[in-house]
Amino acid sequence: MSTYEAPAKLNLSLLVSPPRNDGYHPLESMVQTVEWCDLLEVDPGEEGTDSLQSDIEHNLVERALSELRKTAPVPPLDLTLTKEIPIAAGLGGGSSDAAAALLGGADIAGVARPILPDVASRVGADVALFLTGGTQMMRGVGYELEQLQPPGDFAVAVVVPEFGLVTKDVYRRWDDLEGPEGDPVPDEGLPPGLRGGMPMRNDLLPAALDLEPLLGDFMADVVASWASPVCLTGSGSACFGYFASLDEAADAAGAVAGLIDQGRAVALRDHGVAKVDRVSDPVR
Repeated sequence: MSTYEAPAKLNLSLLVSPPRNDGYHPLESMVQTVEWCDLLEVDPGEEGTDSLQSDIEHNLVERALSELRKTAPVPPLDLTLTKEIPIAAGLGGGSSDAAAALLGGADIAGVARPILPDVASRVGADVALFLTGGTQMMRGVGYELEQLQPPGDFAVAVVVPEFGLVTKDVYRRWDDLEGPEGDPVPDEGLPPGLRGGMPMRNDLLPAALDLEPLLGDFMADVVASWASPVCLTGSGSACFGYFASLDEAADAAGAVAGLIDQGRAVALRDHGVAKVDRVSDPVR
């Protein structure tokens, strides 16, 4: 059995442009993978078709393998997906699971890894970024990736409310609102490595707040507890804040335990999906 970690991501900044003719919104986003991971176990299968065990009904694992088989012969697989990353939270868990499936299928089939980014682009716009992970600039509709230097030594507290948000609904509301910009985090609220560059803002935040008024109340309560900026990742509903250490981030997550569905202190991760010999606990 081979086990793969599929990490979550945070959009440290997300600048959105009006949709193209095909409906996709060009964007510019600084994305960071973090140590909050789903686990995908992959074994050669004994039957003629894949077997997937998962605690959620809809995931991108089977779609990823279907696309991979259009490029290379992959035998039937037995897979078990253990979800740790919340869904409908803007943390990218589904796309990361798809990247893990591509890597697991490629390893078992002996497929060269350089072909995987092209396959990933056919599965979903942000699947490819999880193949390499770390700190990346994502442009276009998610296919244009540029590896960046790590933004510094800090940790984040990630908190998820009891409600989720559907990405397509948030983008539709953003269009209805005629493309508002989010408010940037002031430099004094950012780690030093994120200051003085692109604006650290999320343009989907106004749409998410308009679509789900509970989000505004949630963020206000977290801000009051932390006395520091709170940011939305992706289309939400997960939010995060910057802290100097994992201990400080863990204290912050614990301080709002009564407000959230899930929350963790997480370290920045300098890579994406990875095969692991044993499962550790990199989060608090």
